Amino acid sequence: MAENEEAIETTPTNETGDNNTEASPETAATPEPEVSTEEITYHAVEKDGQVTAIWEMQGRKHLRTIDPRSRQGQEILRLYTSEHPEDEAAASA
Repeated sequence: MAENEEAIETTPTNETGDNNTEASPETAATPEPEVSTEEITYHAVEKDGQVTAIWEMQGRKHLRTIDPRSRQGQEILRLYTSEHPEDEAAASA
């Protein structure tokens, strides 16, 4: 949980208003998780020409930060530079 978020604790109640939390067969089913159709993208965070972090994003939502020195970070950077060799050539010119 982020620093600026607060945890709110609630006590579940049934239709009669008491705190009996036994679920009836109709309400016992768990809802399906929402599946986002937005694709996952990776954004390099640079400082002084060096990649300092890689952000994994789904749309505008930040999912996680990947260390560029990690195995997965190196894989992502290798895939990007192999797909975009003109960017690398332009940076060295």
